[in-house]
Amino acid sequence: MNNKKKMHNSVLLKESIKELKIKKDGLYIDATFGYGGHSKLILKSLNDNGMLYAFDQDPDAIAYAHTIKSNKIKIFHTRFSQIYKIACNENINGKVDGILIDLGMSNVQLQTASRGFSFMKDGLLDMRMNPQLGIPAFEWLNKEKEKNIAAVIKNFGEERFYKKIAYNIVQQAKKKPITRTIDLVNIIQRIIPKKTGLKHPATRTFQAIRIYINEELNEVNNVLLNAVKVLKKNGRIAIISFHSLEDRIIKKFMNNFGKMKEFPSNMPINEIQKKHFCKPILKIFKKIKPSQDEIYNNPSARSAILRVAEKK
Repeated sequence: MNNKKKMHNSVLLKESIKELKIKKDGLYIDATFGYGGHSKLILKSLNDNGMLYAFDQDPDAIAYAHTIKSNKIKIFHTRFSQIYKIACNENINGKVDGILIDLGMSNVQLQTASRGFSFMKDGLLDMRMNPQLGIPAFEWLNKEKEKNIAAVIKNFGEERFYKKIAYNIVQQAKKKPITRTIDLVNIIQRIIPKKTGLKHPATRTFQAIRIYINEELNEVNNVLLNAVKVLKKNGRIAIISFHSLEDRIIKKFMNNFGKMKEFPSNMPINEIQKKHFCKPILKIFKKIKPSQDEIYNNPSARSAILRVAEKK
């Protein structure tokens, strides 16, 4: 477990914690504990009256979280979309000073071949964040219709060769079931034989299937809506995303809640009602990207974007 701790470097670590404006006696939620990089820094800033609520759906991450010896942390094995339910159960709804959400994969998940996340390591093609729930990627690929596989690769991977890849997946599955990461990588490399730039040919397809299997975009939509309810006035939310699909959702959410709503001129609503209902809920801050030094030391940070908002 100590090796796992060393293997993962949290992206935009200092920046995200700085933007949360940690109060010593505050209540905070790390909705994506991972291997504790952000949580540990938050805990260091809290006194005995402060509390951190840490969530993760990955049982390996939860096992690691339980090795932290502190009375200032409560650990929950759950998807982060359950944030509102847990806040209500813990009687902290509307009392939370800050929420941190890091949407990136941990290096530990990628380095563990048996999890099936990495196209660089041969292992069972599972891809579930919580291996106790849902169906593994290989099971879905071997039974799904070609048009549905194509739609997933196109919509969640933005892969231009989506039709060819889906066709070849289905044809291969008819001959012999696809069960391992190398099976899928070989199919993709026959269609996209050369690396372009920094990206491996399988990058977009693996991303797409992982997003679909874990319902990741639905999770992001749900956690954002519920996070606003959970925060107290002047509470902050800091969200780190790693690809354009996630960032679009976050940007749209912040724009919707950070701007005055407009009503049609013929709608029967008076000025007092308009001021009440049109009032922005969030104050939005400028997005933050990793420094060149961080990208040099941790290339996985290159696509990261940190967006921060404060509840009014």
